[in-house]
Amino acid sequence: MYLSPTEEDRLRIFTAAELARRTRGDGVRLNAPEATALICDEMHRAARAGASLDAVLAAGRSAVGPDEVLDGVPALVAEIRIEVLLEDGTRLAVLRDPLGTGTGSQPGNIARPGEIRVPAGEIPLTPGQPRLRIRVTSSSARPIRVSSHYPFWRVNSRLEFDRAAAVGYRLDIPAGASVRWAPGEIREVDLVPFRPESVTTAPVAGPA
Repeated sequence: MYLSPTEEDRLRIFTAAELARRTRGDGVRLNAPEATALICDEMHRAARAGASLDAVLAAGRSAVGPDEVLDGVPALVAEIRIEVLLEDGTRLAVLRDPLGTGTGSQPGNIARPGEIRVPAGEIPLTPGQPRLRIRVTSSSARPIRVSSHYPFWRVNSRLEFDRAAAVGYRLDIPAGASVRWAPGEIREVDLVPFRPESVTTAPVAGPA
């Protein structure tokens, strides 16, 4: 039996939809692929039975309820686009908000998958760790830049400061940021330990 690529896709959708039906029948809420497959399968079934485009969309919208999916799934399945075969030919059916949540996203008190929520205001860096303020003088004829997580006691030897005091510390700045010293510039910088115990366990090193 020869199956065209479209027919093979239809069978894959059907297989995934059957798995979704069994999962739902076991009382388990659906994940995003299962919900999507079940919605698409119902749309294909409606189109195969001769339904109009509006009826096909209605079939998809009623296939899965928001209480039948895992938290976060409505945010992942905000829109479904699928080609269905109607009496007047193949049509692209675009189903928005297929799970009927109103916006295609989760309610405000439920985080989306992978979402990072940032509280209002400033976020403290490494809260609760000890800090060391140190005076650093550049004796270099060229600019020197030190990145956030470089071991500060091992920086360019032309930066002059109390290296023994800085053992186990790094710059107290956001990850990926850096501090620049112009030739002859004097700066006071704050240092923070790599980890709370690093101040006492880091080996003492001489100037780089």
